[in-house]
Amino acid sequence: MGGLEKIYKRLFRVYDEEKLFKAYQCYLSTTAGPIAGLLFISSKKIAFCSERSIKVASSKGDLIRVHYKVSIPLCNIKGVNQSINSEKPSQKYIQVVTVDDFDFWFMGFLSYQKAFNCLEQARSLSFEQ
Repeated sequence: MGGLEKIYKRLFRVYDEEKLFKAYQCYLSTTAGPIAGLLFISSKKIAFCSERSIKVASSKGDLIRVHYKVSIPLCNIKGVNQSINSEKPSQKYIQVVTVDDFDFWFMGFLSYQKAFNCLEQARSLSFEQ
């Protein structure tokens, strides 16, 4: 079992029949600014985990450090769109829209087209199941 697969299984709940296709370094756009991390694409979901932990307030009011994580089952993805900044064409984004109309913007991929193609392939395979 490879390094990325171990990381994925440690960070997220993984089903027995789930297969990790690929992981890509990228940024997730948030209201607080972009967060660097890994986007995992599997046969069941896409999942993002920040590279570094962030500080958040606990229920007791203490500041604790946690990784910023997002997990979206493929069946809850309504659409995936490519977007390019018209003023800076080198800035490319992948928008993921969920069935409940939340959208997630991923950017800064080293292999943008490969990441988009992998995500599209994972979605098409999930439709077949």
